[in-house]
Amino acid sequence: MLCACLAALAAWAPAPASAETPSAGALYSNGPSGRFTLDGEWYRRADPSRRGQARGWHRSTSVRGWRTTTVPNAANAGDESTRSYLGGVWWYRKDFQAPGGRATDWMLRFESVNYRATVWLNGRRIGSHTGGYLPFEVPGRGLRRTGTNRLVVRVDSRRSQSAVPPISRRRDGRFTGGWWNYAGILREVYLRRVDALDLVNVHVFSRRSCDTCDARVYVRAVASNLQGIPVDANLTGTVGGRKLSFRPARLSGRGFHLFRSSTAIPKPRLWSPADPNLYTVKLALRRGARVVQRYTQRTGIRTLAVDDGGRMLLNGRRVDLRGASMHEEDPNRGAALGPAEIKANFELLRDLGATMTRSHYPLHPLALELADRHGIVVWDEVPVYQMADALFRRASVRRNSIDMVREMVNRDRSHPSVIVWSLGNENTSKPGVGFTRYLRDGARVARRLDPTRLVGLAFPGYPTIGKQEVYTTLDALGVNDYFGWYPGPGGSIADRSGLSPYLDRLHDDYPRQALFVTEFGAEANRAGLVTEKGTFDFQAEFLDYHLRVFAQKPYLNAALVWILRDFRVKPGYDGGNPQPQAPYNQKGLVDEAGAPKPAFETVKRLFRKEAGLP
Repeated sequence: MLCACLAALAAWAPAPASAETPSAGALYSNGPSGRFTLDGEWYRRADPSRRGQARGWHRSTSVRGWRTTTVPNAANAGDESTRSYLGGVWWYRKDFQAPGGRATDWMLRFESVNYRATVWLNGRRIGSHTGGYLPFEVPGRGLRRTGTNRLVVRVDSRRSQSAVPPISRRRDGRFTGGWWNYAGILREVYLRRVDALDLVNVHVFSRRSCDTCDARVYVRAVASNLQGIPVDANLTGTVGGRKLSFRPARLSGRGFHLFRSSTAIPKPRLWSPADPNLYTVKLALRRGARVVQRYTQRTGIRTLAVDDGGRMLLNGRRVDLRGASMHEEDPNRGAALGPAEIKANFELLRDLGATMTRSHYPLHPLALELADRHGIVVWDEVPVYQMADALFRRASVRRNSIDMVREMVNRDRSHPSVIVWSLGNENTSKPGVGFTRYLRDGARVARRLDPTRLVGLAFPGYPTIGKQEVYTTLDALGVNDYFGWYPGPGGSIADRSGLSPYLDRLHDDYPRQALFVTEFGAEANRAGLVTEKGTFDFQAEFLDYHLRVFAQKPYLNAALVWILRDFRVKPGYDGGNPQPQAPYNQKGLVDEAGAPKPAFETVKRLFRKEAGLP
């Protein structure tokens, strides 16, 4: 009996793996040289009693109690329990050897950890971060050049009512939140080799003053000196093969320098959904005569404006964008998508004929590169989701929300596909002091960091809500249209015939704002009558009706179906479906298994018709 128990324990505790050397390269092409993917075998363990730190898990060399896994990883993928949704604490560990080659410093980059991360390297705490969906870096202090390094990450996915976005359970037992709370290291982890100098931020943008003018491409690159002594630095580069000239600089110890340059591109081939042409920016950072880092950024040349009638002008021309929003979720992997799943979503968008997409949080970097490559415009949004005005009266909530805006803009502002910086979705319908202050401060930050794009907000389309003056300070407004699906306040949107006059009223209220329909959709999970909510035929006819109304509104710039694929929301979710299958939102054009619903072909046909295609 004792032998059997010992054998079971031995089977539960994995055998120590030999420390792997990270793989050279990254999943996406934009960014600096010297990146290594910390892939392969990781370890993971749950910490339901939240005693792991007290027990020294971050210092232990033993693998007893750990299970093998891979990263990216959603620890609670497939667990649809209440406890899973409300969050918990998980630990991750990676044993690795440092890659060879010259380096004075190392950086660790995490593309997404949900929600709070604490990071240790070889038993030493090196950093922390709060907020999923955006990257953070910590210095690899104490990394060993030889032997085994142990990277340990404590992940706490619990979120309070003051988190961004919040998750809680109401007194009536219902849950807040708009998508499943996946816990873990949801995107890739990279080790970056740095030799004294590091390009910590690169911003590429273009301007063109007339239709026949040359374009001018501007490059702004911030370099940091990781050493405590002054360093002479020089940056060289090209845009589409044309030379960039930067002034040399002397960086003080632990200091920073902003390199600036620009170059003219004669007769530029402009980026658009119809012709998503990209130019390659190549940079080389030198210390003395030696190149210590290279940087690549694929970008596009295009102009963006809004005319006096609220029409968005892309390269001086009006556009009618159509598409579908998405969540980064897979039935088996949860929110920890691999490249195959990310590419599959964009293949679905391309098959649909989509020219635009959106999510409630910044998409994976690979997704943005695919959007650039395939000409799919992106409404880029921070996860400031369904938060009451009172929350924004707290300085900490405003600060966390604006930090996310800053991180999103800094990460994504060189992508030509991104056209809107969205400050949130379906928050308080009548902005009070708190939310108004957030909108003004968030818009100011976004415009200061990137004045070339629109700043916007998505809100629920309720006729009972009048004009909000603070919205007139924004460039783009996204209305979420569920006329004929949800009843709305006082039954105000139960009748779909109210959609057309409501859209006209919105345009009258906000004549200079670019109006987008950021959501419209209906649940579908079964066959049945076209008059019965929740059936495939009802969904197809519902989308057909709404798209035909939108086609009659020349002031609308875009319409996005909610949503591309079914996804998990929260325990007990029904989505207005008389026969729901909680926790799934089944408004997708494609089901959770990847099978298109009949509405997919309906929408595809209408998209092609509006684009003038056979």
